Amino acid sequence: MTAPPMTGRGLAVQLKDLTRVYGSVRALDGFDLEIDPGEMIVLLGPSGCGKTTALRILAGLDRATSGTVSVGGRDVTRVPANKRDMGMVFQAYSLFPHMTVIDNVAFGLRLRGTGRAARRERAGAMLDLVGLHTQADRYAHELSGGQQQRVALARALAFEPSVLLLDEPLSALDAKVRVQLRDEIRRVQLEVGTTTLFVTHDQEEALAVADRVGVMNAGRLEQLAPPTELYSAPATPFVGAFVGLSNRLPAHVEGAEAVVLGQRVPVLAGSATGEGLALVRPESIGLVADPGATTTVTSVGFLGPVSRVHCALEDGTDVLVQLASSAATQLRPGDRVALTVSPAPVLVVGR
Repeated sequence: MTAPPMTGRGLAVQLKDLTRVYGSVRALDGFDLEIDPGEMIVLLGPSGCGKTTALRILAGLDRATSGTVSVGGRDVTRVPANKRDMGMVFQAYSLFPHMTVIDNVAFGLRLRGTGRAARRERAGAMLDLVGLHTQADRYAHELSGGQQQRVALARALAFEPSVLLLDEPLSALDAKVRVQLRDEIRRVQLEVGTTTLFVTHDQEEALAVADRVGVMNAGRLEQLAPPTELYSAPATPFVGAFVGLSNRLPAHVEGAEAVVLGQRVPVLAGSATGEGLALVRPESIGLVADPGATTTVTSVGFLGPVSRVHCALEDGTDVLVQLASSAATQLRPGDRVALTVSPAPVLVVGR
């Protein structure tokens, strides 16, 4: 069965100068976000940073203390949740246990007055889209967690929402299923073209599926950028430290370059001047065996295709190096090595 075509390809979303205050806590503090039609934005950040609050305000499940919410150019700030035409998928699958899979998917259509034949056709097409058409007549308890979340996704998309909201939808699943389903969600989102806001605390998840990732801290958006830019060119010290792994190595900034481990590398905009600490990715550091060097291998961790090697500089500074496992097989704690730094730009922060 082929899914009937969507009537639209997604609407633009704008959250402008949102604040949300709970007593003495400012969950959002001047939060701004614009999502292009059909785009998937992932909000990433530590617990309590405000990412779920932002999603709930967009959904209409919470009300901002101040600021506005617009969808497709229409101000929906005071519009109730059931009038916002948004599909939602949460960590809890929230399927109706007394309904079959196809009836769960068709539930939103039934509420909107869609005829039985039309809603079953649409629900069947959505199940086909998520690969569960053979499970249409089963009940939730007969499905795995991953299958139940696929049903929840199909249900959220069945009535052709203008915006899809995903709040930690994969956190209850085991690691292998989580990876499979995140890729499935991205495939489906690209196919139907629904504007999507996805909230997660999982960095790998965010970088794998997003068109752009927004890193939040203390109710504000620190940086919004495509995954590759976010990783390679963090705009703030918080983003550089929060996203991925980084070494903090002594650096001296001279103009547009910094001296790190005795080598010159370009610096990113916003870097500190003079003496500071360069945030250097583990994969940007190379090593070669050198019995005369003063740097010592302290541990080697095997992670399948890659290995992580901890080294101690002469002053005791720990340096993490990530390299192909085939290049790390001969390394042992106590080995002397020389370190090199790739010429990729780095962010230098104050000490």
